[in-house]
Amino acid sequence: MTDSLIAKYNVAGPRYTSYPTVPFWNTEAFNRHDWQQRLTTAFAESNYASGISLYIHLPYCESLCTFCGCNKRITRNHGVEQPYIDTLLAEWALYCEWLPERPRIAELHLGGGTPSFFSPGQLRRLLTGLFQWADPTENPDFGWEGHPNNMTQEHLQTLYDFGFRRVSFGVQDYDPTVQLAIHRHQPFANVQRVTEQARAIGYTSISHDLVFGLPFQRPESIRKTIAKTLTLRPDRISFYSYAYIPWIKGNGQRGYRDEDLPTGEAKRELYELGRDLLQAGGYTEIGMDHFALPHDPLYKATQSGRLHRNFMGYTTTRTDVLLGLGVSAISDVGTAFMQNEKDVDTYQHRVLMGELPIQRGHLLTHEDSRIRRMILDIMCQFKTSWAVDDWSDAEWDVLSQKLDEFCMDGLLDYDETSLWVRPEGRPFLRNICMTFDRQLTRAQRTERLFSQTV
Repeated sequence: MTDSLIAKYNVAGPRYTSYPTVPFWNTEAFNRHDWQQRLTTAFAESNYASGISLYIHLPYCESLCTFCGCNKRITRNHGVEQPYIDTLLAEWALYCEWLPERPRIAELHLGGGTPSFFSPGQLRRLLTGLFQWADPTENPDFGWEGHPNNMTQEHLQTLYDFGFRRVSFGVQDYDPTVQLAIHRHQPFANVQRVTEQARAIGYTSISHDLVFGLPFQRPESIRKTIAKTLTLRPDRISFYSYAYIPWIKGNGQRGYRDEDLPTGEAKRELYELGRDLLQAGGYTEIGMDHFALPHDPLYKATQSGRLHRNFMGYTTTRTDVLLGLGVSAISDVGTAFMQNEKDVDTYQHRVLMGELPIQRGHLLTHEDSRIRRMILDIMCQFKTSWAVDDWSDAEWDVLSQKLDEFCMDGLLDYDETSLWVRPEGRPFLRNICMTFDRQLTRAQRTERLFSQTV
């Protein structure tokens, strides 16, 4: 990849787990009544046919990883587990009491924070309480995230017994210098232990999370990390670009100097090296940031055109309703988004007062829905289409000029109604999506909102 392309396209931009992206939600037009009405409508139309998705945010961690951009609370006090689970179950009950029928759960994901911060007993209590109000669909997709250093075989067995077959382990990088910089001591032996335990129990999709662009990261650390990863043969691998956003996440992402980070061409070389090593190891690149072996459902969803992207990233399950429970969790009902309170104490107080802990939201317009579909197609299938009358003459003139630039750079092809991303253009998916992003165009600014695209 040429230096000129990297310099040209290395700008701040969204990762597009939603459209519109959260900074551009129209919160002034949002209200609880319309949100509940749109949720109820989407639920009634889809629950019986396809079920719903459920995301549960478990925010606690025992120590701070300075690369992390997630909503979390750092504590070694495990006395927080019981009241937080109580609040989650109370929030779930609020929904289930007014939904028109018993929910059917097609997809369930536990994220964090560190879900394995919670004891197996507390996780068992959470899931028992959830399924008092709901039933799984016939072939559900349940997954969760764990920290290899505090995960036990009992954790893995407990969730397996509730139908979980996917588990993701945070690795990031095995290099000691990188681990010290990001405050993430992650011995390979612990990752090997939990991977082998999960496989022996019967988990069918085991994922390892790796990150490129971390402080002090060099090609040799990428080589060694991926070499170790390939010995364990996880079914899928997330190979994320480090999102450096210290102006949003505060001092937690300033445990090192800016000059310690590989940027631009150096960062892109780390990605391309990792990609080549993974592909040589038998993995196929899926969408953006993900790789999978041919037997994994993520690969199969890509081949069949069923790959989907939402606030949980890439998924194989597409439902019309995604409910988010827990602090900062986001819900998506197709025509509306909603985010819970981002402060743990405020979240718990509002739920225990008997109200949904809504902090903000967005009601999608017809234009939003149309642009959202195109961006999802690009992110998942590397192509999209539209009707000729979707654009005014003036809009088409602006859009076609932008697309012409990508064409001249050899990144995509397009005609009056369709677009196809070339393999050379896949590293620039975020940039291509940005050309369709009406909210971004109108705002005319991205700095201090998003991480760099390269």
